[in-house]
Amino acid sequence: MFGTLPAWAYTGEKLAKQAKIGIAQARAIALKAHPGRITDEELEWEKGGSGLRYSFDIKHGSTTQEVGVDARTGKVLENRKEGRHPD
Repeated sequence: MFGTLPAWAYTGEKLAKQAKIGIAQARAIALKAHPGRITDEELEWEKGGSGLRYSFDIKHGSTTQEVGVDARTGKVLENRKEGRHPD
């Protein structure tokens, strides 16, 4: 399996009680959408889907992809190359 961060390391952990999808399941969904190594992860309120989403930065080679997973449905909301100015 590809590398991941420990479960306690993500930003937004306080929102976890409002999520229906756990961080481990969200990681698996994100890595299926874009295989690689997770370098950053967070749970946050953001437009799109249910509003509560996990955001992952996934590095594969020299490319970093941002993958967003809806924390209530597990749907992939975003899967795009990280821009010059990551948030």
